[in-house]
Amino acid sequence: MDRSLLSAVSGIDANQTWLDVIGNNIANANTTGFKQDNVSFGDLLSQQIQGATAPNPPSLGGVDTVSVGTGVKTVAVTPDESQGTLQQTNNPADVYINGEGYLIAQSQGTPLYTRDGTLMFDSNGNMVTPTGAFVQGWEAQNGVINTALPSGNLTIPVGLAIPPRATANVNVGGNLPGDSINTTQETATVNVYDTQGNEVSVLMTFTRNTAQDHGASGYAGSPSTQAWDLTATINNGATPILASTELDFNLSGVLLGANNGTKLPNATGAEAGVLQLPTTASNPDYLGGILNSFNLNLPATAAGQNDLTQFAGSATAQALSQDGYATGTLASLSIGDTGIITGAFTNGQSLQLGQLAMANFANPQGLQAVGNNMWEGTANSGIALVGTAGSGGRGTLTGGALEASNVDMSTQLTNMVVAQTSYQANTRVVTTDATVLNSLIQMA
Repeated sequence: MDRSLLSAVSGIDANQTWLDVIGNNIANANTTGFKQDNVSFGDLLSQQIQGATAPNPPSLGGVDTVSVGTGVKTVAVTPDESQGTLQQTNNPADVYINGEGYLIAQSQGTPLYTRDGTLMFDSNGNMVTPTGAFVQGWEAQNGVINTALPSGNLTIPVGLAIPPRATANVNVGGNLPGDSINTTQETATVNVYDTQGNEVSVLMTFTRNTAQDHGASGYAGSPSTQAWDLTATINNGATPILASTELDFNLSGVLLGANNGTKLPNATGAEAGVLQLPTTASNPDYLGGILNSFNLNLPATAAGQNDLTQFAGSATAQALSQDGYATGTLASLSIGDTGIITGAFTNGQSLQLGQLAMANFANPQGLQAVGNNMWEGTANSGIALVGTAGSGGRGTLTGGALEASNVDMSTQLTNMVVAQTSYQANTRVVTTDATVLNSLIQMA
């Protein structure tokens, strides 16, 4: 009688634990990065009534053990590590972990691990979790990230700015009309930057100069090259010429080179002409910082749209690009699949600011939940293997998204019915035992 009562009580306790787990799973159906738990049961030690005997032919055969179980116990409650679905948030600091691994945080000196990629910045620029734990990673130094160093708190200073960069190269391309008459002018403007980040407008003037057409061999007295004069000035109408040169094209419209005396000899074939501005030792007179010398690059390969050519048709000669910029302040950031945080600045530049650290474990199911979507390492989880996303078995990251809970509501509701039925059946055993005991007492 005692055995059946104790077995029924153990069944009640075990199924109550199952209901507790189911209730917790359902409660966290909308918790970011939550992993549903599964319950495993095991039987208790059986009480032996009769031991087994070996066969003793020809008089007796073997007899099996006769034993009665004494109930059930909860063997383990383990998290289901299956991937939760991706949910777009459009918050650039949020990250979704695609695969194994955990983000690393630190709270009061204790390392914690989480699948919840809800990240934000405090008033000091520290990257933190919603509960204020410091997110761990590597800060960039001048745009360079060294993941060989120990990881630490990630901080992006408030009002982060990058200094200006004086223009060093301007690339010129496009077309000058091949059917232009003498003194035809085409102009283009490019904005460059001085040492203080001030924007300086430079006017390029291309003038057709038939008097400088050269050579007559093979063309029955016609010149074999056609010349344009290029003059560059600061575009404010009152400043001196920065530089000037003669541009020579062959009759196929290919730029042969830029000729400005001793500074730049003619280029031939696929060589590109380069004109250095300013050509004088002193800087031009304008309100601003120092306008460093920079190269006006004139591609001469005739192989693509970026070449400076002389074909029949419209004038499209222009500055295609320049490498200077003004001072810029941080406008936005994004997180890449390897956890690199890239900042976009108001001057159009981008810079690597840091990289998120990740950890994985030999036995993730051995981690201990400590609340707030956080886990701690244990003796059975193994040590944290820290590295970057996408390496060492760690998953990749998706910025602007979070991992939804992996709770399967249909499974949980089905399990609830099974647990409820088992719980009720065990209570019926207790009720039946009470009736039997009452009958036994009435026999006295």
